[in-house]
Amino acid sequence: MPSRNFAATRRMLLIVLAVSIVFPLVCLAGYGYFDYQRRIADADDVIDRLARVADEQAVKVLDLNQQMASRIIELLGNSNDAQIRAREAELHERLRDIGGDFPQVSSIALLGANGDLLASSIAYPTPAMSIGQRDDFLAARAMRPQPYFSLPMFGNLSKTNVFTTVTGRSDADGQFLGAVAVALKNDYFARFYHELTHDDPSLVLALYRQDGNLLVRYPAWPAGAKPTPHSAFTAALRDKQLFGHVRLNSTVDGVERLLAFRRVGDYPLYVMSAYATSSIAAAWRGHFLMIAALTAVPCIAIWLLVFYSLRQLDAERRAWERWQGEVAMRLSAEASSRQLQRMGALGNLVANVAHDFNNLLMVVSANTELARIKQYNNLEKEVLAVERATASAETLTRQLLSVARKQPLKQETVDLARWLPSAAPLLDAALGDRVELSLRLPDTLWQVLADPTDLEFAIMNIAMNAREAMPRGGRFVIRCQNNRLVGSDTLLPDGEYVLIACSDDGEGMPEAVARRAFEPLFTTKLRGSGTGLGLAQVLSMCEQAGGTAKIDSVPGSGTTVRLFLPRHRPLGAAASAEVPDVVPTAAGAVLLVEDNEDVAAGVTAVLETFGCEVRHEPTADQAFDLLNAGERFELVLSDIQMPGKLNGIDLAEKVRSAWPSQKIALMTGYADELDRARRLGIAILAKPFNIDELHALVACGT
Repeated sequence: MPSRNFAATRRMLLIVLAVSIVFPLVCLAGYGYFDYQRRIADADDVIDRLARVADEQAVKVLDLNQQMASRIIELLGNSNDAQIRAREAELHERLRDIGGDFPQVSSIALLGANGDLLASSIAYPTPAMSIGQRDDFLAARAMRPQPYFSLPMFGNLSKTNVFTTVTGRSDADGQFLGAVAVALKNDYFARFYHELTHDDPSLVLALYRQDGNLLVRYPAWPAGAKPTPHSAFTAALRDKQLFGHVRLNSTVDGVERLLAFRRVGDYPLYVMSAYATSSIAAAWRGHFLMIAALTAVPCIAIWLLVFYSLRQLDAERRAWERWQGEVAMRLSAEASSRQLQRMGALGNLVANVAHDFNNLLMVVSANTELARIKQYNNLEKEVLAVERATASAETLTRQLLSVARKQPLKQETVDLARWLPSAAPLLDAALGDRVELSLRLPDTLWQVLADPTDLEFAIMNIAMNAREAMPRGGRFVIRCQNNRLVGSDTLLPDGEYVLIACSDDGEGMPEAVARRAFEPLFTTKLRGSGTGLGLAQVLSMCEQAGGTAKIDSVPGSGTTVRLFLPRHRPLGAAASAEVPDVVPTAAGAVLLVEDNEDVAAGVTAVLETFGCEVRHEPTADQAFDLLNAGERFELVLSDIQMPGKLNGIDLAEKVRSAWPSQKIALMTGYADELDRARRLGIAILAKPFNIDELHALVACGT
């Protein structure tokens, strides 16, 4: 059947799923990071441009303010307070002409040497006022001729919020004559900053003194707010930095902002623009969520497709497994059916041939024993030849019955560590002079339960095949070891087994030949050179013992046949011999039930030599009728396979039921009849048996 790697396909789909999740997340994370950094950089550019515009506006206003102050100082010359008072009306008009047309100017005032108001652009006559003790007047007197910028205040005459630039006057001798104060409107700057920000609440524009004190801010701080004079921004102003950027949290509203500041010309003032980072983050989040949503659409489609593919793959795998199982079951059933038909026909053929052959062997064996008992009478050479032929025929019969699984087994506990060395001379003779035999047996080898004769035939068959595979000689090695099989490829149940590995370094066999090596009647030898039953008998012997056989062969490197036999654990004392009921006398009457006349004649002759009186009946039906008629015998010896309504086991059951004390024994050549006979507790002779086995049965007493 074609192969299909569902696990690899599933792994690939899972990899695609993981990549479709991780890759977009990594891309989104990277895009989000760089987009946020880009927005921060853009915000820095925005506030930097705003600071430049605010700086240009402030420079123009202050330069104009400075020009007005210089013009007024030039107009006054060295006039003292009295002279200025005398010209108050004239100066009032001149001050109105100089500053009245500029929207940023709230008022212009002339101050005397003591701070008295001498003249004003918005009041005539001037009210009696003095600012002699105000900080701006005192600072301007000390800084003359440099102007001094006051803190924001509410103008008493202009009735509006202003901050003033106060410039001190001196005569030729440096004597202080007074000051010129120009009041600038805070609203003028606030309106300009409002226009620059387009009413964006995230933007802030402000005008600061160099000492960090605020002059104008848009939007204005809430009433009562007190900005801290100590921050990174005010520190940069005090350090007289020309421009810069600062990121800080406001101590008033707690909002984090990006700040850009620039010094206003040569004046001790700074303009500042700021951008709230929360607005940057909010805009970034909105954009990022939109991008994430757009990215998620194809990703979700891919995920759904992968999940659907995984589901379909699981369904396909289950269907594939069901199909494989069904195909395997069908192929197995077809192969089993063909094999059962072939093996059934072969088994019936082999069994029938072997059964008839056993009868012939009984004739030959019985007459051979009779000839030996009669001292041969010059027939020893011929009788010995018959014995050899009988032995060969018996071997072939055992092979036939073993392959057909109908060989009567005589299973015994076999200690391979002792048994194999005792069989080594026979194996060595079978291998010949060119092949070296090597046994490798551990001392702690487990015992097995098997028919020693069948086991010997099996190893002998393997040895003969090894000899033919090494025509120029070589080594034949038998290794034994204890094995605990768990999930092996032998199809055996998990458990403890003894492994007998028979290896040669011969020619080996191709894979096609190795696959068919255990098939009955399969042989690669020339016609008439082999029966094709050798390795089939090996496999049959192992399976009848509860194990199996495997063959591994590499052309040119040799062959290894591995026999797996289950470990045998003796439960106690050995079971008694398979003769629970024995005849009580050695010279009593025996009823022989056998359908083959030649077999009956031979067995009768042997029994008569033991001093028994023998009555022969050809069928079990006639024998039962004879017993019903009142005839009694010390022993009833019956074959199992016979014509008629009753076979030997049926006869034994009826005899046991009617006459429990009657002694009975059975003869058979079929293994599948032994279990039923053993359940009756009846002595059994497996054909072909020799005269010693028959004599032991007849001669035993109870």
